[in-house]
Amino acid sequence: MSIRPFLTTHIPINLPPLRPFHTDRMAALTFHPAACFFPRPREAAATTKQPLHHYCSPLRTLVPRTTRPCLLRARSSNGLPQTGGASFGSSNEVLDGTPTGDGAPGQGQRGGSTVSITVVGASGDLAKKKIFPALFALFYEGWLPEHFTVFGYARSEMNDQELRNMISMTLTCRIDKSENCGDKMEQFLKRCFYQSGQYNSEEGFAELDRKLKEKEERHLVGKLPRPSPLGDFLANHGLWQASFLGVPSLGTIQKSPNAGRAGRLPNRLFYLSIPPNIFVDVVRSASRTASSSSGWTRFIVEKPFGRDSESSGELTRSLKKIDHYLGKELVENLSVLRFSNLVFEPLWSRNYIRNVQLIFSEDFGTEGRGGYFDNYGIIRDIMQNHLLQILALFAMETPVSLDAEDIRNEKVKVLRSMRQLKLEDVVVGQYKGHSKGGKSYPGYADDPTVPKGSVTPTFAAAALFIDNARWDGVPFLMKAGKALHTRRAEIRVQFRRVPGNLYRRNIGADLDKATNELVLRVQPDEAIYLKVNNKVPGLGMRLDRSNLNLLYSERYRREIPDAYERLLLDAMEGERRLFIRSDELDAAWAIFTPALRELEDRKVAPELYPYGSRGPVGAHYLAANYNVRWGDITSDDDGAF
Repeated sequence: MSIRPFLTTHIPINLPPLRPFHTDRMAALTFHPAACFFPRPREAAATTKQPLHHYCSPLRTLVPRTTRPCLLRARSSNGLPQTGGASFGSSNEVLDGTPTGDGAPGQGQRGGSTVSITVVGASGDLAKKKIFPALFALFYEGWLPEHFTVFGYARSEMNDQELRNMISMTLTCRIDKSENCGDKMEQFLKRCFYQSGQYNSEEGFAELDRKLKEKEERHLVGKLPRPSPLGDFLANHGLWQASFLGVPSLGTIQKSPNAGRAGRLPNRLFYLSIPPNIFVDVVRSASRTASSSSGWTRFIVEKPFGRDSESSGELTRSLKKIDHYLGKELVENLSVLRFSNLVFEPLWSRNYIRNVQLIFSEDFGTEGRGGYFDNYGIIRDIMQNHLLQILALFAMETPVSLDAEDIRNEKVKVLRSMRQLKLEDVVVGQYKGHSKGGKSYPGYADDPTVPKGSVTPTFAAAALFIDNARWDGVPFLMKAGKALHTRRAEIRVQFRRVPGNLYRRNIGADLDKATNELVLRVQPDEAIYLKVNNKVPGLGMRLDRSNLNLLYSERYRREIPDAYERLLLDAMEGERRLFIRSDELDAAWAIFTPALRELEDRKVAPELYPYGSRGPVGAHYLAANYNVRWGDITSDDDGAF
């Protein structure tokens, strides 16, 4: 295989010192191969680990449009990622998410690749209720590659059949109620296997690797990679190896998978459905002993990403992060609503918007998960990630394009423009036991897994501000809580009053009742509706507020995919829109960390509120400080259209 004299190369670097070429910034440079691969003395290699850019000279060379970019992945001389962490890059993809090895996302990718999906923490609730059902839905609709295998990995002792029995309890035929779904379920379960082991055990992941290879070898077609003298030369001189398009590493040369599809690369995806404190151990063990030798290997972790800026920084050096809320249908539709409808963009600023509310409520408590939840609390669990990500999408400027990097660039700008959250702009609460309708509901402190005397908040409300020209002075109010009166997640945009309203006599003294409001309901029953004023039919002049609404279940007669389906599919196809960049995460933590530390240092006692109520009274006082009323409480549309 000949290497072109000039290559446009994307370089994700995993090492923390390489700030100019940080993994998540994906700096695009043009390199001349001869400028990269000169040897250095053995003694120097033994005493120093110089960054890659010390040995590569970027050349500002114009490359023809027909030249296909490739991905250069830094490895140590033994072939392992230098940090022992996860590289999201692969040897057959480019940054826009379109694989260049096994075809574009869609049918080409599904038909030509081999993917092994390992759910680490397979016996947990998240895996059983969300991950495995999402994988089955993707399989049913034909989104998974033709050759795929699903493995569960956990500490629990069980065999393959026991895993299948466990999974089958949570799989649903929401797409097709016919008997065909049962056949599909049986086909899916036959591809599910299990390996038990400790999360920090290289031996356990080595055994998983053996089983993965056994399954993968059944699907691989074509010649095996053969050794290359060039790879030996580079390794002997302590140079870093690189993964070029169609060449998994310079130590193994094989034909490009696109060359008549003579071979398939064994790709591996690990979903870490485990507590954040063991993320790094799992990735280190799995990357050393269970990485794909020729295809890509990807690790997915979910929020919360650490407890503060410092602990988050440790994780970001090794892992790729997702926020599954970014995969919600209405959240994805937010940018479409803004940037493809001319009617909204002129109104999307401080000139017309009075306040923005981001509301998340659950009608159940921790119920046995209190011990885990107590380590984080509602601010870290919901506000710092889910709600803040939605806020960034809502408030960002128009990106240069819909490319993942362009969108994330704008989100980072918004987050860096936000003020640090002050303690006086935060209200925290904790639910207590309550009896209703003859049934008793336990309080948070009654959970036996919760430490005695815990002051961890199960409810929080906060006022945030963006100091830029578009949003100066507009309060962004967040509210999130457990054991509240209803389950909902929504964005409420309250517009300013009509100046000199001609109908103020008909409206009455409370002009707030006549303000327009745009509501985007994320869950349940996805919907978008706009409140407008109109005249009630009749001889008199009486005004009423009506909803111009789009209720998804009525407009679109099909099931809306679960957020996890979108995220898993994006991870397999290399699409990065819904993944969080490390500087984005740093900016998010910078907003909340000072207030979180102050809450914990002062041991601020949360305000108690009854299970099933609307939350603590303090949240109303916080909103009143900024002349705001919570829309989910004062609204006349609560739960109905």
